[in-house]
Amino acid sequence: MKESYVSVMSLRRRVFAEVARMAFTDRPIEELETAGYRLFPGQPENDRQDIFRQRAIAEEMIRLAMGMGLRDYGEYIPVTDGFDKVDVDTSIFETPLVDVIKFACEACPTRAFVVTDNCRRCMAHPCTNVCPVNAVSIGKHGAIIDKEKCVRCGRCKNACPYNAIVEYDRPCASVCGVDAIESDELDRAIINHDKCVGCGRCVTECPWGAIGDKTMIYQLAKALKSKKRIYAIPAPSYIGQFGESTTPAQVRAAMKQLGFEDMVEVGLGADYTTLHEAKEYLERVPEKIPFMGTSCCHSWTLLIDYRFPELKDYVSDSGSPMRYTAEHIKKDDPEAMVCFVGPCTSKKVEAVSGDVKEYVDFVITFEELMGMFVAMDIEPAEMEVTAEEEESSSSARGYAIAGGVAAAVKEVAEKIDPDRDIQIEGANSLKECIKMLQMAKAGRKEGHLLEGMACEGGCIAGMGTIAATNRVRKSVQSYMKESEYKTPLENKLVDDSLKDFSK
Repeated sequence: MKESYVSVMSLRRRVFAEVARMAFTDRPIEELETAGYRLFPGQPENDRQDIFRQRAIAEEMIRLAMGMGLRDYGEYIPVTDGFDKVDVDTSIFETPLVDVIKFACEACPTRAFVVTDNCRRCMAHPCTNVCPVNAVSIGKHGAIIDKEKCVRCGRCKNACPYNAIVEYDRPCASVCGVDAIESDELDRAIINHDKCVGCGRCVTECPWGAIGDKTMIYQLAKALKSKKRIYAIPAPSYIGQFGESTTPAQVRAAMKQLGFEDMVEVGLGADYTTLHEAKEYLERVPEKIPFMGTSCCHSWTLLIDYRFPELKDYVSDSGSPMRYTAEHIKKDDPEAMVCFVGPCTSKKVEAVSGDVKEYVDFVITFEELMGMFVAMDIEPAEMEVTAEEEESSSSARGYAIAGGVAAAVKEVAEKIDPDRDIQIEGANSLKECIKMLQMAKAGRKEGHLLEGMACEGGCIAGMGTIAATNRVRKSVQSYMKESEYKTPLENKLVDDSLKDFSK
């Protein structure tokens, strides 16, 4: 979506900006009743059939952006129905956080193999020869696949010398690694929330903008306007999100202009997590548990809870970097509020259902923060700043990239115990995580430190990011080299007690 779904991404940003502007300027909440018309004010020349639908989709996005649930279209409900309950300056999140706007869903066909016009009806007809259930036959104009017989193994597709057989699937379902996308009675996509792990990949892949997630933008803007002492804590993947040349100091300045008290990098909390997990690994593997999984990606831990409950005790008990950063702030300023700014919906789920709820008050994505910047006409790249503030180690900054968490823990653990040679392995995407966990369950990962990430490439590819993954990866790698601390053992902001492994 970041590079090719420009129109959907633009609409989301305009919705976020509209909601933030309402809160910051104290405009009557009733004005949101006509927000769809403001977002789509004209009549496109070649879009006559779509304009009303676009407005209706925008209205549902407005409701989600306000933290509300979607409307039941079986009865008339005003756009603003229930807004009085969310017109507050505190978090009001209730699950589910991700849902399908049903009337926007195109009821896309589910996974199947289809023969295209490329078929030449060749004499060899390898497609029929390799089909294990005789679902492929040769007709008058080309190969024919019997969908009732087809087991979707893909052998015919791979065997065709003309690439005449293609595989397609619902975009949302194709990226859901836990098979949480199902169908209702009208073949529209629905989310099975008993399976969903909140990664948000389906949101980014729907080309119709039919899947959305709730936000805290309005409530956060109200809190910022009321002059509450709120600290922004951006995840390590924030580097490069707001412009290739935008520095961390400029992002900090932009945050302050928006109304935040200050900014503390979650890389600091990542240093805490590294130390905790290194100590935990050395104490538990292999004497108490055969292997250990890292704890940073909440979708990864939910996957284990739902699909591999027998492996739950093998996941690190350490808190996430988000939690440790919030604890660090509230230890120094107990009355402060904390807003995590990150790359995904997964951290929203963690904040409302995990043990971080008492520490983290708001969670927004980079995409939502950009909407707030747009609302207040703030351009981070144009901020005038002085010196950078050093808060995190090089290894902590690497948490943003797939493999970075396990690498950081391994480095510290082997410094503490030079006799240990720790084997690490990572999987990024839920499908790859499942494969890795199946191998671990079968006893094939003894002694390993396993890192699971829901998104391909790691947090830099999260659904709430706004910049190209490759570009952000380079920015993060450069930022890693700039740190004066190589590991958390050198970080002066980390409690010295955590660096003492003699106990």
